[in-house]
Amino acid sequence: MKRSVNGRMVQTLGLFFLFTFSAFCFADERPNILFIMSDDHAFQALGCYGSRVNETPNLDRIANEGMRFDRCFVTNSICGPARATILTGKYSHLNGFARNGNRFDGSQQTVAKLLRQAGYETAVVGKWHLRTEPTGFDYWNVLIGQGPYYNPPMKTATNDGPSQVIKHTGYTTDLITDFALEWLQGRETDKPFFLMYQHKAPHRNWQPGPKYLTKYDDVTIPEPATLYDDYSGRASPASQQTMTIQRHLSPNDLKLVPQRGLNAEQTAAWNEAYGPKNRAFEAADLQGKQLMQWKYQRYVKDYLRCVASVDENVGRMLDYLDQSGLADNTIVIYTSDQGWYLGEHGWYDKRWMYEESFRTPLMVRWPNKIQPGSVNEDMVMNLDFAETFLEAAGESIPEDMQGRSLLPILAGATPSDWRQSVYYHYYEFPGAHSVRRHYGVRTDRHKLIHYYHVGEWELFDLQEDPQELRSVYLNPEYASVKAGLQKELDRLRSKYQDDGKIRGKVDPPPKPRKARK
Repeated sequence: MKRSVNGRMVQTLGLFFLFTFSAFCFADERPNILFIMSDDHAFQALGCYGSRVNETPNLDRIANEGMRFDRCFVTNSICGPARATILTGKYSHLNGFARNGNRFDGSQQTVAKLLRQAGYETAVVGKWHLRTEPTGFDYWNVLIGQGPYYNPPMKTATNDGPSQVIKHTGYTTDLITDFALEWLQGRETDKPFFLMYQHKAPHRNWQPGPKYLTKYDDVTIPEPATLYDDYSGRASPASQQTMTIQRHLSPNDLKLVPQRGLNAEQTAAWNEAYGPKNRAFEAADLQGKQLMQWKYQRYVKDYLRCVASVDENVGRMLDYLDQSGLADNTIVIYTSDQGWYLGEHGWYDKRWMYEESFRTPLMVRWPNKIQPGSVNEDMVMNLDFAETFLEAAGESIPEDMQGRSLLPILAGATPSDWRQSVYYHYYEFPGAHSVRRHYGVRTDRHKLIHYYHVGEWELFDLQEDPQELRSVYLNPEYASVKAGLQKELDRLRSKYQDDGKIRGKVDPPPKPRKARK
């Protein structure tokens, strides 16, 4: 009865699960919904996705006890827009938040407001990153902007009351979990809850927690096959970005300078962990490929140390659900706001429609409703999350939301008319890392990308070239494929009402920041 590799099940079994799942939805009390999101967590840094670089035993529990999605994509691979899409169930051009630096229109319809109106107690704890204060939540306690890794000031309010800023001492990943657990323990137990528990980690500049400062010191992390990519097989934007490990990581990123925001005790621990390593690096006077290799190891180890703290803290949350008796009636969702580059193509960061940043991890656990250890390969999106939460709560889905509920898929019965392609649109240029604006379409095998401000296209055959190193856009053998994809791209742009205009309340883009030295 385990889900097959291609995401399909025999019709009889699918109908059985669909019927059973529908019966559960109507017969049981409404489930609690725990939405866990980290920031910039690459699927290739999760054990359940076959990681070659780390282990994540607590996060793997969600996949092992539920369903792992192998083809979950985002609408716009950047922090704020991804969060706005999850809240609204709409693409960036409709929710008004197209790039970091915009201000989220909190007066618009969100899934938090709809669940609150339906009788759920709602809360968001951790990273918010939408510039305006949260709306639709009975309780919120969020980082200000991106927030620091240590000793964060956080802004909080209860029941739409006035907000206040409180400065905390400690490691941010631990503190976010502390506050989420405190809220769970003190909530109104006669209501189901909707909790958005959202970590800052493992976002740049990847400051590990105190207990993980020396983790991986004694190992060499495997390099990705495309670490030394020269971008020769693609359109010009691939070589014009400013996000390479070789040239664009700063001394602050590499922990070669004192880290900001630490107290005296924390600084002493950092000096003990990094001081000897930095002195050894300076004495080695590395050049060329050896310097690149050192930068990769320093960067990826710090990133994975931050992931280790997320994994530990998600374990704390799962343990609480088990010990409190909440686990059986709580849907647990884990995802990231988008994918991330762990050296693939020589990069860090996200933004592109290439697989590493376009694809995000998604695992869902719902005891007695989802078959443990199941794997799905349908094309799903963060556009679908709000609709899934609403249907799980027994609520209707507003017609203006643009995604679809994942509940049938979770029940093992993918609808026959499920999407066979996904649409993407990235806007933030000019901006950090100089990734050109682009939109595109991905199908099961092919991907078409249009860099519309420079008039360039890319076409990839993902079966023949899974690492996306060689565009075949100009290859005459792909003429019919290209024509079909361009037609599908036009169809999706019309379907999602993307005519190039940003609707709703939206600020002008911020002035470009100076590049870090």
